[in-house]
Amino acid sequence: MMEGRCAAEPWAEFGLLGKSGTPLVKCGTGTDVFICIGGEEVYVFTAPEKTLRAVLQMPAAVRDLAVSHDEQLLFVACWSGVYCVKVQLLVPSSSHDTGSGPTELKISTECLVAVADRVSSLLVVGSVLLTLCRTDSSWSLTLYQTQQASQSDPCDLLASFSLPLVSPSVQGDTESRCVLVCVYPGDVSPASSRLRPSLSHFPLQPLLFRLLFGAEAALSKSPVVLCGLPDGRLSFLPLRIPGSRLRILHSLEQPVVFIGASAVMEANAGCAGCLIALGKQGRAVLIGAGGAGSEGDGGARFTLGCVPGPVECACMDQSRVYYSTGSDLLTVDLWNSSSGTAGRQEGEEDEGSRSNPAALLTPVSLNVSGVTALHQPTCSSAGEVQLLSLSVRGRLQSIRLPVRTQEDGLSKRPSSQVGRSVGDILSAIGDVCERASALKTIIRSKNQILKELNQVMNISFLLSNRSEFDSKPVRCRGLVRWSSLLQRDSLNMTCVLENLSPFVLERGWTLSVTVRPLSCPLEAGGNASSVNYSFPFGGLGPGESVEVSLPVAAEGDASFPVTVTCSLLFSLWKFLGQEEAAAPLDSQRACFSLPLNTLTVDWLHALRLGDLPAPPRSSSNPADLIQGFISSRQLRCRGGGQASRPEEYSARVRVSSELLRDALGLTPGGPHVSLLEWLLSEGCGGVKAERKGIKTDGGSSVICGSAPNNAAVKLTAEEVNIEEKTEPLVTMEVQVKSSSVAAVCGLHHAVLHRIQTLLQKAGSSRTVPIADLRLALQQAEVERGQVWEASSVGVSSGQMQTLLLRVYQQLRDGPLLML
Repeated sequence: MMEGRCAAEPWAEFGLLGKSGTPLVKCGTGTDVFICIGGEEVYVFTAPEKTLRAVLQMPAAVRDLAVSHDEQLLFVACWSGVYCVKVQLLVPSSSHDTGSGPTELKISTECLVAVADRVSSLLVVGSVLLTLCRTDSSWSLTLYQTQQASQSDPCDLLASFSLPLVSPSVQGDTESRCVLVCVYPGDVSPASSRLRPSLSHFPLQPLLFRLLFGAEAALSKSPVVLCGLPDGRLSFLPLRIPGSRLRILHSLEQPVVFIGASAVMEANAGCAGCLIALGKQGRAVLIGAGGAGSEGDGGARFTLGCVPGPVECACMDQSRVYYSTGSDLLTVDLWNSSSGTAGRQEGEEDEGSRSNPAALLTPVSLNVSGVTALHQPTCSSAGEVQLLSLSVRGRLQSIRLPVRTQEDGLSKRPSSQVGRSVGDILSAIGDVCERASALKTIIRSKNQILKELNQVMNISFLLSNRSEFDSKPVRCRGLVRWSSLLQRDSLNMTCVLENLSPFVLERGWTLSVTVRPLSCPLEAGGNASSVNYSFPFGGLGPGESVEVSLPVAAEGDASFPVTVTCSLLFSLWKFLGQEEAAAPLDSQRACFSLPLNTLTVDWLHALRLGDLPAPPRSSSNPADLIQGFISSRQLRCRGGGQASRPEEYSARVRVSSELLRDALGLTPGGPHVSLLEWLLSEGCGGVKAERKGIKTDGGSSVICGSAPNNAAVKLTAEEVNIEEKTEPLVTMEVQVKSSSVAAVCGLHHAVLHRIQTLLQKAGSSRTVPIADLRLALQQAEVERGQVWEASSVGVSSGQMQTLLLRVYQQLRDGPLLML
């Protein structure tokens, strides 16, 4: 049993661990320890003095370290290859002031001795350097001959062996670090084989060596390299057998984290009688010789077990395995006397151990958390075990385990040990409180994310579960106005996003507005281009609104009507952590769009109103009357008796006064005035325009203004009596006049659209007199024949335009009456 509790003593702080490299704590030359925290630095730490001796700055993130057999060269594996550094450079010179800090060396590409892509692990066997890399289709184990005298001469390539990748479903974490160790027969001394026993080199019992790797490897006393892969396979390669290849020894079916050997045997002292391999999720396999006899006729025995995972890192001494789960440091006694296996020969183990192999792997907690890398254990003469560990916060600490005894553990402890135990308990309590606080923060963050995602799902369901014609609880409305900036006029829209739903639009939403003209001048190629605007916002509660402004058209632009399509975009980037956000993510998966409504800005919205032309004042002065008469005669004489004013185009719309009075509630006194006011103030298409009061002239209502293309227009509304067969009919006629055909067509279409929308909302059944409809159809057939005849004769484009304008004018001058 263990007497007392383990004690953790911090030695140094190296900062937070990096993401690109591998945390490492490896034995170096003498009492030096090489430390890597997952970045580009390699720290050389002296254990007895507890001081930092040197710092190596590598060109890339460090993946693995290895020292040559004569302890003269240090090999460092990065993603792009292997670099070599002389250990002598790491030793401070006699003139170096110990108080001036560690030696800093920046390693350049001149020290690159082996070019290899995506190096995962390193191993040095004698004068042979081995690298394990992953390619697109296989794992590659490459052998190099090292140059003993130089750190800059490249290594000579000896051989390369490959092992195909398994299917991606069982490949595991292919970026995990692989495990490389070397085993050799126990009857071969390290001096003669030029191997030095360490964490990566194990002497095996000759019988077990022969059972695992064959008689040829045993007779040739060939070192054998064991490879533990992220897909769970244990493979081996004999180095001195011609024609050897990588072969599979076993599969843990989960990433291999650790390979070690247990060396506690009564016979063949110093030789390991059992191999052990640990997987990432805690699966373990113990490989030993069978129990049929001393000749090994029973073959090798593979005993499967399991320990609580996950296994982050591990190391072992002669009989115990120490491994970290990240939250605790555990130890497993492989040959505990209570299991019935210690001190027995191969044929004497009890049946209980063989039938229940998991009982051999019962862990004991050491109450140390956050360990991410372990150094090879050292044992004092008194039996005290010391571990060097690297925590997730980059802290190097010494962990001392109490002395193992076979006596009863109820003996009284010294007061010093009691004090140390209390300190350890308080330290463990502090670690647990820190982890609990971190977990509470994570849980609080996750709960907030789930709450916001619930709001997002509710809003998405609310907006997507409605038809195109239903009014959505989250929608936009528009207000257009003309504004001037730097002597340039433009039509701008204020788009108001209203949240009438019971949910909150949290951060992450963006209002997307797309402005697209429905028509485009021929000079622009006939293709209308759209412009998109994005407005991020957040925290829009129920009943609240947000306003954004955007340009719709510039002065002189005649590309009306213009559609303004509004939608909501939501981005999932805010819910991703730093690691997920750094990874490439498809934009279609990262955000989604919810359409709202579409606004329409037509010619009436863009109409700029002006004052009515002043009527001519009567004058009793004879001189003024004569001058006016002469001026009028001169105007008539110019141009062959025609006026010099440009040609005007017009279009009319007639509606029954009774129908408008019922739909709009117009007053009998001035329906024409109310009709024009309604036409200019109606929020047709979800858009309203800022207007000032209109000016009328007595019996009719006349509005003068300027179209977006700067053409002068005039809108007139007046009552017209039409003689019907039964009785006279009072109608309301709206007339549009302008010298611009585009302005007349656009305004005529806008007026028709408003009246149609009004009648649809009022639920009226519109009718057109049959006689008028028949007459309009006959006129349209006549005009169609004239256009067809002109096109078949092949008239010029100018004549065709004149003909089409005349046809349009005749069709618009005789409008149908809506009753």
